[in-house]
Amino acid sequence: MNKNKCLWHVGLFLAASISGNVLASTIDDVTRTGQDRIQSGQKAQQQIESIDNQITSLETEYLHLSKITEGIKTYNSVLKQQLDNQTAEIADIQNSIENAAEIERQIIPLIDRMIAALDSFVTLDTPFLPEERLQRVESLKTLLGRPDVSTAEKLRKVFEAYQEENKYGRTIEAYRGQLELDGSARDVDFLRVGRVALLYQTASGDQMGAWNAATKQWQSLEASDYQRHLSQGLKMARKQTAPDLLSIPVFNVDTQGEAQ
Repeated sequence: MNKNKCLWHVGLFLAASISGNVLASTIDDVTRTGQDRIQSGQKAQQQIESIDNQITSLETEYLHLSKITEGIKTYNSVLKQQLDNQTAEIADIQNSIENAAEIERQIIPLIDRMIAALDSFVTLDTPFLPEERLQRVESLKTLLGRPDVSTAEKLRKVFEAYQEENKYGRTIEAYRGQLELDGSARDVDFLRVGRVALLYQTASGDQMGAWNAATKQWQSLEASDYQRHLSQGLKMARKQTAPDLLSIPVFNVDTQGEAQ
C-alpha cells in the first residue's frame, strides 16, 4: 500500500516536472517569437522610415528640379524673344545698308552737280579772292575722286564750301592783292562790302576804282569823290576804326552799269 502510494507521488512529481519543463519551453518559444516579431517590426519600421526619407528627399529634389526647369523655360523664352528681336534688327540693318547704298549712288552725282554749280558761280561772281575761291573748288573736285574718303565727308566739305561763299554776302573785308592797271600789275588794297561792292585803291592812293557787275570790268573812280570813304572802309574792315556809314558806288545791272 505504502509502496503504491509512493509510486503515485513519484509519478505525479515526474508529470509535474515534465509539464513544467514543457510550459517553460513553450514560454521561451513564445518570448523568442515575440522578440523576433518586435525586431522584425523595428526593422520594418526602420525600412519604412528610410523609404519615407528617400521619398521626401526625392520630392524635394523634384521640386528643386521643377523650379530649375521652369527657370530654364523662362530663360529660353526670353532668349528666343531676344533672338527674334536681333533677327529683326539684322533685317532692318540689312535693309538700311541696301537703302544707304542706293542713296549713296544718288548722292555722288548730286555732289558732282553741286561742285560744278559752285565752280560756275565763283567764275561769274564778283572777282574777290579769286585764287582762294577757285582753289577751294579744285580741292572739292579732287576730293570727289578719292575712294578713301566717305560720301558723307565729301558732302560735308561741299556744304562747308557753300557756307563759306554764303558768309561773303554778310561781311566786309580788306585784303592786299595785285591788279592789272594800264597794262602793268599794281599792288592794291581791295575792299569788299558783302557782295554789294568791290573796290580797290593803289598803295600810293593815286588810283581807285570799283568792279562794275554790269560790264564785268573795273571802272575808275574820282579820288575826290570816294578816297575818304574808301580809306575809311579799309580801316573799318581791318577793325582799325569803329563801324560807320560809307558812301560807295553800287553798279546796277538794270541801269546799264551806272553807279548808284
